Amino acid sequence: MLIEETENYPFELLLEADPSIRKIKEYVETGKCFIAVDQEVQGVYILMEQKPNQPEIMNIAVKEESRGRGIGKLLLQDALNRAEEMGATSVEIGTGNSSIAQLALYQKCGFRMCGIIKGFFDDYPEPIVEDGIRCRDMIRLSYQFS
Repeated sequence: MLIEETENYPFELLLEADPSIRKIKEYVETGKCFIAVDQEVQGVYILMEQKPNQPEIMNIAVKEESRGRGIGKLLLQDALNRAEEMGATSVEIGTGNSSIAQLALYQKCGFRMCGIIKGFFDDYPEPIVEDGIRCRDMIRLSYQFS
């Protein structure tokens, strides 16, 4: 599987991780988009430098039919490698309180919880519900380079 930078944003796939096209358009303007390709796009992430030496993974998504094959982990590791090459001291990522599988994956990859933004998803046009849980708060996680 090849991971490469692209300027052709796969919005349909990005929308699977963040249902707000407005928010996606805001961060694709300043972030870098990377896609995992195996004959066609299988996954995507956006890496954006929010603070000096502290980039954030703004969006990460894997095609539904390709999930469970380690692509998400591969994308996360690629983002961490690129961030370390940029001289980052840490990398942050945020996800919804209802995103149980994503929270597990991020922690398995070495991210640790570092905060909660209460009510972050309350202003989304449609309520987000995953596994019967209403998504309201953003869980913030951080990966520290040693």
